[in-house]
Amino acid sequence: MDLDLRLAGADDWEAFRALRLRALVDSPDAFGATLAEARSQPESVWRERVDGSAGPVVLARLGGVPVGMGGLYVPEGGDRSMVWGMWVAPEARGRGVADAIVRRLVTESERFGRPVELHVTDGNDGARRLYERNGFVDTGQRERVRAGSALMMGTLRLRD
Repeated sequence: MDLDLRLAGADDWEAFRALRLRALVDSPDAFGATLAEARSQPESVWRERVDGSAGPVVLARLGGVPVGMGGLYVPEGGDRSMVWGMWVAPEARGRGVADAIVRRLVTESERFGRPVELHVTDGNDGARRLYERNGFVDTGQRERVRAGSALMMGTLRLRD
């Protein structure tokens, strides 16, 4: 496997946008945003998402082709970091890409010295298994995926 993981920068906005839109088509219930909301965002918003100002974004490439992503939101003055936007293209699943992204985000989180949490939608058992095998445990906290949605998601936290 020719996997390349790297931190995104503002110039990676187009690759990130393409992956994010694919993710929202493939797995709309896994994300807080909708496809329509994402499509309406201007270039400046996409650049800001990957410029590192709110935390690192990891892009995964296989053979030079973008196939996965994940971010770590690190709010200024906050008491925790949040993994967000995890997704791997169907053609790259089962090849360790998601595990590699999660491990890289956990490594990146260590420099901030905060607990790391994430949300996983009820019924997304594959994602839950991914996070659990990488050291995350369920906190028992639950909330709606997005306002007006009947879907619920649980919060997982990285074990100390």
